[in-house]
Amino acid sequence: MLNKKFFIKIFLIFSIIIFQSKIIFCFDATYIWSALVDDAIITSSSLSVETNNSLNLESASAVLIEQNSGTVLYNHNMHEKLRPASVTKIMTILLIMEALDSGKINYTDKVPCSENASNMGGSQIWLDVSEELTVDEMLKAICVVSANDCTVAMAEYLAGSEELFVNQMNEKAKELGMDDTTFKNCHGIDADGHLTSAYDIALMSRELMKNHPNITKYTTIWMDSLRNGESELVNTNKLIRNYDGATGLKTGSTSLALFNLSATATKNDLSLIAVVMKAPTSAIRFSEAKKLLDFGFNTYEFKELGKKDDIVQTLPVAKGIQTSVDLIYENDVGCLVKKGESKNISHNISFDENLCAPIFKGQKLGEVTFLLKGNEISKVDIVAKTEVLKISVWNMISHVINTWLSLCRIT
Repeated sequence: MLNKKFFIKIFLIFSIIIFQSKIIFCFDATYIWSALVDDAIITSSSLSVETNNSLNLESASAVLIEQNSGTVLYNHNMHEKLRPASVTKIMTILLIMEALDSGKINYTDKVPCSENASNMGGSQIWLDVSEELTVDEMLKAICVVSANDCTVAMAEYLAGSEELFVNQMNEKAKELGMDDTTFKNCHGIDADGHLTSAYDIALMSRELMKNHPNITKYTTIWMDSLRNGESELVNTNKLIRNYDGATGLKTGSTSLALFNLSATATKNDLSLIAVVMKAPTSAIRFSEAKKLLDFGFNTYEFKELGKKDDIVQTLPVAKGIQTSVDLIYENDVGCLVKKGESKNISHNISFDENLCAPIFKGQKLGEVTFLLKGNEISKVDIVAKTEVLKISVWNMISHVINTWLSLCRIT
């Protein structure tokens, strides 16, 4: 005996076939879909860079940037070439993290100590040539106490010699656009010609924090130990203990360089990098980095405009098995604005008005442009969420079969 469910399924299948047949006879129809555009007049001002040392900094050079976009928010002699001291190690750490994230090395690898590394002097944990530490332990020592011996040991482990590693550092600096920089060593002890700028330090800090966020496992340590508790570590970056949202990054000082710092922090989805160079005292470098960060967090906010895969629009599709397709953001999209101005952001949506199958999943079908006072502040592609096959006898049959199988699973 045929039951009621069977007749329901038969009815649905015939309905689908009739519906698809209608599409076959009307696939030449033209579809026009207009974008909904917010044409509101924007009255807020665009971002401007503070360049007149309005914060009255005593440091010779400083810069504040937003980590996600790299936008410069405060500039005080940011391209002046100065001695970086141990802030140099940001580049060393960056190359270590690249090697880790690419699988070239592992956190558990044992790293030997050469005679050269053990004799470095300066900040160190007094490595012995008979000693081996893991990459994890080396990173902890470099990030927390700026250990020169561990820095050189890692350079030799990665490149075979410190000289070859320094070549890699300079190559990476060139790749990042660090035009003010020449590295002569991997640790930052004063050397003729070993120079960089606050801006370049911000560039390599951004590369490290944005693309290798696992480094904060080390840069946020305040106190720890090595060698089964025998070697105590206390972070040289005092902001880790006393600045809310601090995430790193690196201190540096010598008698010639004076006091340097790259300080990173995140609050309410806004991540900032403040760099000060040649501060007169250690206390001043921390207070001025804090002053820069406070200025940034008090003045700006990060506005999330859309998330990857959020549906932006649904458009009709001609000649397709499906009659419409969802358009989604290809990536997360957001922007940096002055506080209070996010309400004035408008957007334009542009896309193909006459979509015709086939359409492929992930195919770019348009873009959304976000505007502030008529100025573009962000743009993101919108893509097809799913594929839409061009209608044909075979595709229709396949579609009906798949629908039938789906209905057969109804209990």
